[in-house]
Amino acid sequence: MADRQRTHPVAADVEAPAPPTAPLVPPGSLRSDKGHPPPSRPPPPLPPLTTDHRPLPIIQPLPPPTHDKKPSRSCLLRCMCWTLSLLIILSILVGALVGIIFLAFKPQVPKYSVDSLRVSDLRLNLDMTLYARFDVKITAANPNKKIGIFYEKGSKLSVWYTKTKLCQGSLPVFYQGHQNTTKLNVSLTGQTQAGSTLMSALQEQQQTGRIPLDLRVDVPAAIKLGKLKLPKVRLLVGCELIVDSLSTNSFVSIKASNCRFKRLKL
Repeated sequence: MADRQRTHPVAADVEAPAPPTAPLVPPGSLRSDKGHPPPSRPPPPLPPLTTDHRPLPIIQPLPPPTHDKKPSRSCLLRCMCWTLSLLIILSILVGALVGIIFLAFKPQVPKYSVDSLRVSDLRLNLDMTLYARFDVKITAANPNKKIGIFYEKGSKLSVWYTKTKLCQGSLPVFYQGHQNTTKLNVSLTGQTQAGSTLMSALQEQQQTGRIPLDLRVDVPAAIKLGKLKLPKVRLLVGCELIVDSLSTNSFVSIKASNCRFKRLKL
C-alpha cells in the first residue's frame, strides 16, 4: 500500500494562461499632418426622465385655402337656358291670358267726340298775357257689353294752338257702365305768355276761316272686367279740330273733328 504509486496532475494537463497580445498597430504609429487625432469623447448623457403627466396639446390641421372660383362656362350656359325658358313660359302664359280675356269680354276702344265749343273769353291783359276761357261739350261712349270704366281724379283736358297751350281743365269723376254714352260739359281756362304775338297769329288765321286746334285728353281710369277691377291706367285721347273763328260769347262752328284713342299708359 505504501508503495502504491501516487498520481499527481501533470503540468501539461493544466491549461496555462494565454500570453498578452500586443496591439497590431502600436500607439503613436499613426500620424497626420494635423497632429495626433483627438481622443474620442463619450456620448452626452440622456436627459433625465420627467414624471410630468400633462397631456400634449392637440394640433388642429389648418383648413385648406379656399379660392374664389369663377363659374364655369357650362354653368353660365345652364343659367342662361333656364332664364330664357322661364321668359318663354311667362310670355306664353301672358298671351294665353290675354287671349282668354279677349274671347270672354271682347273689349272695344271707347269713343270720344267734341259736340260744341264756346269761347267765353279771349282777351289780351295789361301784362301782355293772353287769357282764354273755353266751354267744351264732349261725348264719351263705352261700347263694351261686359266692361265698365272708372274715370278717376287727376285728369287733364287742354286746348292747343300749334305748340302753345291756350287753356286747360279736368273731366269729372264718374263711372261709365256697359254700353253707356255720357255727355260732359268742361270749362277750360288758361293764361299764356307772349300774348300779343299769339293774338296776332290767331287773328290772321281767323281771316282764312280755318283755325286748327288740338284738344288733348289725359285721364286716369280703371277698367272693370265683370266684377274684377284692374289696376289704374291712363287713357290718352287726341282730337284735331278745325273751327271758323274764336269770337267771344258765341258758339264756334266746328268744320272738322277727328278724335282718336291714342294708347293706354301704365
